Amino acid sequence: MKSNISPDHLEGQIAAIRSFSRYYTRKLGIIEPKLLDSPWTLQEARIIYEIAERQSCTATDLVRALGLDAGFVSRTLQALQRRQIVARKPSKTDRRATELALTAKGRAAFADLDSRSRGVVATLLDKLDAGERAAIVNAMTTIEHTLEPPAREPASFLLRSHRPGDIGWIVSRHGAVYAQEYGWDISFEALAAEIAAQFIRSYDPAREHCWIAEIGGEPVGSVFLVKASDEAAKLRLLLVEKKARGFGVGRALTEQCIHFARQAGYASITLWTQSILLAARGIYQRAGFRRVKEEKHHSFGVDLVGETWELKL
Repeated sequence: MKSNISPDHLEGQIAAIRSFSRYYTRKLGIIEPKLLDSPWTLQEARIIYEIAERQSCTATDLVRALGLDAGFVSRTLQALQRRQIVARKPSKTDRRATELALTAKGRAAFADLDSRSRGVVATLLDKLDAGERAAIVNAMTTIEHTLEPPAREPASFLLRSHRPGDIGWIVSRHGAVYAQEYGWDISFEALAAEIAAQFIRSYDPAREHCWIAEIGGEPVGSVFLVKASDEAAKLRLLLVEKKARGFGVGRALTEQCIHFARQAGYASITLWTQSILLAARGIYQRAGFRRVKEEKHHSFGVDLVGETWELKL
């Protein structure tokens, strides 16, 4: 396929990516003979990490996950066995296969590597404010998903009404997810708690509802539709856990709100979101919502651009 990028422009982009790669590997200490001043090379550390993070692991799994030569993986595993880091055991599900596991010494090595790695990254992030940290994490996620989109089978999920315990889960996950992904402080969890408490206190089943999305019996998403006025409903606290994204959960929750609002006789639905919440904004736009207002503000410990969206029913 012929590229529509000019040669000069393409060369500039290639140079920029290579420059970033050199910068980032230097920042994380990846190009050192031993990773993070540990006793392990980068390849050894990656193999230790993969075995530690998997419920079960074979040499074939490592070759596939790391993109390394099978012979190289085999030799490295033999060296790690000699150093009493890795042990082999018969597979419980396939007698022809051999599973890999970390020994007690191996688990200690993993814990040390993990601590060193977290320390290096924490030092980098400690110099930044919450907004800058969130921007870096979002940029890295964009790079990863653009260059190698996750190849996943569509998950089977269901939507159900809320039940005891769900509202607390919604508040807790909003506080944790937005802190982890966007650097928002605990005041956002307080806002989520206020919205949730108001829903419980004034719940009108004929005109309000909460839905929980589940995969395999585990909650992975939520949304509220509440009464703003006799004519207008408000969509609030839409959340989809990271592991459930890409399966249409957010779209299904939003469509459920729209269907319910029409049945309840509302003339419109409004919502308030932030400009940096790109995935949510995309869901709203595809559902027919239109942005009617935006305003800069400082909330949840960061500078944001709030947006009001509306859907005429």
